[in-house]
Parts: sequence; C-alpha cells; structure tokens
Amino acid sequence: MRRRDFLTVLIGSAVASPRASRAQDYPSRPVRFIVGFAAGGPNDILARLMSEWLSVRLGQPFVVENRPGAAGNLAAEAVVRAPADGHTLLLLGPSNAINASLHDRLDFDILRDIAPVAGITREPLVMVVNPSVPVKTVAEFIALAKAHPGTITMASAGNGSSPHVAGELFKMMNGVDLVHVPYAGGGPALKDLIGGRVQMMFEPMSASIEPVRSGKLRALAVTTAMRSPALPDVPTMGDSVPGYEASAVTGIGVPKDTPAEIVATLNAEINAALADPKIKARLADMGGMELAGSPADFGRIFAGEIEKWAQVVKSSGAKPN
Repeated sequence: MRRRDFLTVLIGSAVASPRASRAQDYPSRPVRFIVGFAAGGPNDILARLMSEWLSVRLGQPFVVENRPGAAGNLAAEAVVRAPADGHTLLLLGPSNAINASLHDRLDFDILRDIAPVAGITREPLVMVVNPSVPVKTVAEFIALAKAHPGTITMASAGNGSSPHVAGELFKMMNGVDLVHVPYAGGGPALKDLIGGRVQMMFEPMSASIEPVRSGKLRALAVTTAMRSPALPDVPTMGDSVPGYEASAVTGIGVPKDTPAEIVATLNAEINAALADPKIKARLADMGGMELAGSPADFGRIFAGEIEKWAQVVKSSGAKPN
C-alpha cells in the first residue's frame, strides 16, 4: 500500500473508531429519562412504558426522573445542561412546544438545544362538557355560547397548557366568549368539571376517556383530523369547525450534539416499541396514535407544533401562571 493511502486509512480509522465505539458501548450505565410532570399522569405513563422497553432491549436501566415545575421548563433545562452522551433523555410534549412562545425569557431554545430522537404518540384532546350543559353537538355549543357571551366557563390545566391553547384556538375560530378558569393541573380541573363547578374543557383523551365512557362527561368532539378508534362515535372538531386541529404530540429528545449513532440506536428501539402489539394496545387504550418515524420526521412535527401554538399564544395574549 502506498504511504499516502496507508495514512488515509489510518487517519480514517482513528477518527471512526471512537464514534463506532461510542455507539457499540451505548448505554454504558443507567440512563436518566426526565419528565417535567409528576408521577401518575399521562406523560409519566408514556415515559415508563418506553423506559421498560428500552431497559430490556439495551441492557441498562432507563430510570424515569420526575421533575415537575414551570410547566416542564425545569426538566427541559436539566436535559439541555446534561452531557451530550445519550444518558439523559427528555420526554418532549405539548408544554415544551407551547412554552417556546409563552415565556419571554428562557435560558434555552428548545429547537436549538434539544435534538429530536423519535415521536411516541399523537393524542387527541376531547371537547367535553358536564352533562348538565344542554348541548349534544359542537354546533349547539357554539349557538349557546353566542347566545350567552361571557357566561360559559372553560376549565384548563393552567395558563398556557395544552387544554388552554386548544380552547383559545376554538374561541378564535368561532368568535365565542368563554370564561377561562385555569387550575393547577388537569386533575383538579377535571374533578370540578365532573362536579359541575365548570362547564366545558378540552382534555387529553387519556384523562377524559373513562369519564366519557362512564357518562360522567359528554364528549362533543375529538380535536384530531380523524376520528379516534377509542371513541369511534365521537365526531371530529373539523366536522363542525373546518380547519380546526389540535393534538398532544409526545416524543423523546436529547441534548444537542449527542452522537448521531446513539440517536439512531434510540430511534430504532423506540420505533420497534411502537410496532409491538402490547405497546400499540396500551397506547390505543389511552387514546393515542403511534408516531413512528425518523428523528428528522419528529423534528419537523415538533417544529410545526411550536409554530402553530406561537400564533395562538400571540393572538390570545396567553401568559404563564
């Protein structure tokens, strides 16, 4: 071999070997999976579902670490500051997309500082009312709201939450005046909605599906473009309000500059999980639809969510709690 060719191969091997080694050795220790909300909620359930799968498939514990606070910003910042070695993951959800425009000053940029790994699910919200509200369709609700402006209450999990901005989008598109009642979380809001202390809410299907099935709440529409197999008799919002779409998009991110080989490993395993019949059934039971695809696919979807909700936040004047 000529000296020049030999040096080319030698240098190429020296550069490639550490990268290949990092991918082959990954993960070399337990992986932290940080969730910006308390244990027991939909975000936590999804993280634990993926953690169990990844732990078995990759041979190291993937440990869910709940870091509630600041609507997910504390968790996001912790991952932004973590080493870019694939041993710290972030559960990305609607709050991360909304926070990008809701907060004027953040110490990080979610698109710049977090690299997309894979989507997990796209979950509908459900427009639900207390059964005492005398409507059975979206059209009837709009008519009632216009006949009694400023009197119908709309609960949410807090200012800038996914239920809040979904409701603001509904108000904007239909020209209705609803009274927003923010709560410190979806659980208290749902409890008061069932109790009749508030009248309407846009609530993620994973939380609203059982009250709907039991008759404690009445579902008027799902907010995704297509009907949900979990509530097949409930129409889409688009059937009554053309162009309306809202959903809770959830996936996984890592600190920027995490090696592409590690991102590819995680992406492949998450997509394998989404194809597993047991996990598919669990997601379907929660009302979610698998969001399989490449890191770039999820990156485009998440960037689209940021852009969409920025317009709603600006138009509605929504402010953080």
